[in-house]
Order: sequence, then C-alpha cells, then structure tokens
Amino acid sequence: MRPVLVSACLAGVHSRYDGGSNSNKALIQRLQLEGCLVVPVCPEQLGGLPTPRPAAEIAGGDGRSVLAGESSVLTEDGADVTQHYVRGAEEAMRIAALLGCTHAYLAEGSPSCGTHTLKRKGETCDGQGVASALLAAGGVVVVGVDPSASGS
Repeated sequence: MRPVLVSACLAGVHSRYDGGSNSNKALIQRLQLEGCLVVPVCPEQLGGLPTPRPAAEIAGGDGRSVLAGESSVLTEDGADVTQHYVRGAEEAMRIAALLGCTHAYLAEGSPSCGTHTLKRKGETCDGQGVASALLAAGGVVVVGVDPSASGS
C-alpha cells in the first residue's frame, strides 16, 4: 500500500479548531480503492495546539512567508502561535519522509493545510498554509480538498 498524508479532519477526526471534522468519506474510500494507506495528520495538533482551540490566521503573506520568518500566525484574540504552526509543519514533513509519502491531501482554507486558499478575516483568499508550503517545498505533491465538499 502506498502511504499518503490526509488532513485528519478530512479523515473524520475531530481535529478542527472548533472540535469538529470535515469528514470526506468519498475521498478516503477513493484513496483506499487506489491502494493507498491513509495517514491522518493534523499539523496544528502535531505542533502542540489543543482541540478545540482559538481560530487562527496568517497575518499577511502565506505559509511560505511564515516559514521565511516574514509573517506570523495569530489567533483571533491576537496570541502568536507561529511556533506551533511551524513545528506542526515540520512534524508532518517528518512523518511524510519517514513513511515515504509522495502525496498529501489537505483541507483548503486552513492556515496549516490550505493548498491554494486561506481564510483571512472571514474571506477566502489565495495562499498556501504553513504545512502545505513545507510539504510542497520538500517534494510532496500537495492536493487541495474543499472541506465543504463532505463527500459523505
């Protein structure tokens, strides 16, 4: 079986900031039928953040600028959680390398997992999350999954 990383929330794990999930059974079943071993990861939890936790967003820029030390990740009440997001991205990359994952299916809109989009001030904007950026830079093919398409 070929291991692939999947945002834990897409795999049905209650790991979202609000304690919910974005369960996408159709995605998980498709990957399994294709011979994939689904490896759920939540970079925010891997970085040491609890669930539930305050919502956070990248303050200016995107995950690439966070990794370059040019932007921060702040909670809705202004707490700086950048270190947690970077640590979580590094742990996700470590898991991908350890298992030989060449692909990751990540939830769009997330400050960690967004592949093409992030949420900023309640609006969707272009950009890549911290874990998505690090995985892509490490050679992992990152595929964005719309979390609103539950695929139940």
